[in-house]
Amino acid sequence: MEVTVEYMILIPVLILQIFLFPMFVNVVMNQYENEQKTLQLQEAASYVSSSIEQMYLSLNHTSILSCKLTSNLGSQPLVDGDVYTGNATLQAVSDHEFHSSQVLYVTLYLVDTDISTTTSVTLGQNVEWMNSAFNSNSANACIIAQKFPDQTIQLSFG
Repeated sequence: MEVTVEYMILIPVLILQIFLFPMFVNVVMNQYENEQKTLQLQEAASYVSSSIEQMYLSLNHTSILSCKLTSNLGSQPLVDGDVYTGNATLQAVSDHEFHSSQVLYVTLYLVDTDISTTTSVTLGQNVEWMNSAFNSNSANACIIAQKFPDQTIQLSFG
């Protein structure tokens, strides 16, 4: 049997494909999985931010003099089987001399990965944030909101 030059060129190409194709598929699948985890983490961050905003708006009525609310964060304790942690920071912003507010930046981190996401919630001047964090798989993970008689609303994770 005579092997031509064309076949001799194709043999290394075929061998190379045997090794490259699985590596390529692995890279693509890892990227897809990370994107899916990022989307799920963004959904969880939106839920946490929305819960904080709802609690703030509920307490920010003048008819409520003082009150304490707690909301469990049991919506999505795991992202694709992984635990995430969360914290937040409050930053004052003012767009004009007459209008100022505060923005709470909520950041979630997927444990043992480089995946994180941040959402923001615009709140009023009367809000305070207590430096705190939570773990998603904790049975006690919650948001705590407390309104004081001076109309200050203090928010934190519990």
